[in-house]
Amino acid sequence: MAVQGSEPSPGVIVPCLIVPDVDEALRFYQNAFGAEELYRSPCAGGVGLHVNVRIWNTLVCLSQEEPNVRANRVEYSMLASPATIGGSTCIFQVRVADADEAFERAVRSGAAPTMPPTDMFWGDRYSLVQDPYGHMWAITTVLEVLAPAAIAARLNAMAGETK
Repeated sequence: MAVQGSEPSPGVIVPCLIVPDVDEALRFYQNAFGAEELYRSPCAGGVGLHVNVRIWNTLVCLSQEEPNVRANRVEYSMLASPATIGGSTCIFQVRVADADEAFERAVRSGAAPTMPPTDMFWGDRYSLVQDPYGHMWAITTVLEVLAPAAIAARLNAMAGETK
């Protein structure tokens, strides 16, 4: 999408989150993750709403789920929010300077804490939250950069193996 002020960089994947209410979701993402609204328009065909936002350094699209579109199997009919399908099919992982602070901010803003910030064997401080719309977010801080062999050794040690 070549919308002035919210065009993605070449080679960058832009997630599009399907939510029941774009304005409500936008308020959450602004409070929880500091999202900045870049562009807003009706969805194609005039049904629903589409908003481009910047969350941290990432362009994210928010699109409103429209049950009538799904029922009539028209354009974008297979898109649904995680609540509609009863789960999420992916995790949005973001590296931040302070995973603990970002996790707490998200929870204070209404995200469900699913895994508190924890030092992981692969060198990250890693946490998970589920936003109010069912999308999963991994919030991480790199504590140390490890070679694959060091990660494998830590994993094996956790499993009680010696190699």
